[in-house]
Amino acid sequence: MKTVRDILAAKDQAVCSIHPRATVFDALKLMSEMEIGAVMVLDETGEVRGILSERDYARKIRLQGKTSRETAVAEIMTSVEHMHTVNPTNTLEDCMVLMTAKHVRHLPVFEGSRFLGVISIGDVVKAIISEKQSLIDQLHDYISGKFG
Repeated sequence: MKTVRDILAAKDQAVCSIHPRATVFDALKLMSEMEIGAVMVLDETGEVRGILSERDYARKIRLQGKTSRETAVAEIMTSVEHMHTVNPTNTLEDCMVLMTAKHVRHLPVFEGSRFLGVISIGDVVKAIISEKQSLIDQLHDYISGKFG
């Protein structure tokens, strides 16, 4: 079974990030430009402080009557202490179980305290489909006598 390490190896290694003092508006603009649903929040030393998702925006800005142009990312982000994370050895099944149970679409990946990247529900589903298609192809070849 594929692991988080396999997903990270197949992805672009660049992780979009924003500073905790940036405005939520700037974070939303970045997410729109990059066509992503979440952005990591890193301080000036590059240390992870949290993650900001579209869901954070919907629940903590719109529903509370705040404005994205006047609110700092740090005010609404999910802090590092509350993030759901995985490590490179977790399986795709582990990720699906966690994402489903915790209702999250993005999982930061850490090896010990070292931040490696982020995987999304789309990354996981794509990898699972690829894995299943490979199995289907192998079974088809076996049934059709290709290996006979």
